[in-house]
Amino acid sequence: MRPPNMSGHFLLAPIPESTSDYLLPKDIKLAVLGASRVGKSAMIVRFLTKRFIGDYEPNTGKLYSRLVYVEGDQLSLQIQDTPGGIQTQDNLNQQLVDSLSKYLHWAEGFLLVYSITDCDSYRAIRPLYQHIRKVHPESKAPVIIVANKGDLHHLRQVQTQDGVQLANELGSLFLEISTSENYEDVCEVFQHLCKEVSKIHGLGGERRRSSVIPRPRSPNMQDLKRRFKQALSSKVKAASTLG
Repeated sequence: MRPPNMSGHFLLAPIPESTSDYLLPKDIKLAVLGASRVGKSAMIVRFLTKRFIGDYEPNTGKLYSRLVYVEGDQLSLQIQDTPGGIQTQDNLNQQLVDSLSKYLHWAEGFLLVYSITDCDSYRAIRPLYQHIRKVHPESKAPVIIVANKGDLHHLRQVQTQDGVQLANELGSLFLEISTSENYEDVCEVFQHLCKEVSKIHGLGGERRRSSVIPRPRSPNMQDLKRRFKQALSSKVKAASTLG
């Protein structure tokens, strides 16, 4: 199941200079979870910089921030990279649960990433998903399952249909991508998750206007015209009296 293409509605944006009518952006908080060496950090960096950093995870635990536009609304996107020490297939050990819990409570949307070259990383997706639902029992926090390293066909251990079936069972969206080869697919993953989070929380209509520099009121043209007519009328009356 693939989400619709929204590349035309989602743009990375520089932080604007402070102005009188600057709208403070709402936060969107995303967490990227999965086993070690599935390409979580590479996905994040590729999305934010278009640069591929290779098959390693040097930034585990790092929080990334960027201002973005989602369908015309300015949002402050925060992406949390997470530890990847998942070794069990059917359950999560308590130490890992404790280390992940703070991220699960913090985030509003989740990417669960596995590598098509690693069956164990695929098997870790279900317990991760179940733990997310324990933390968010209302089941509103959107989750996308991502099969990464789609270009390594000769090393494939997990078939595309296996990912589709798992996503259907869990009620999640599924995408198979290659972080190293296709920047557009990486963008599509983050684009769709941002849009789902913003829809759930109604972020588009809740932006706050900054009061750091008060904006002066614009003059009312109708009021200016009325005052001008009054002044003109007074001058005419004064001239008549003098005459």
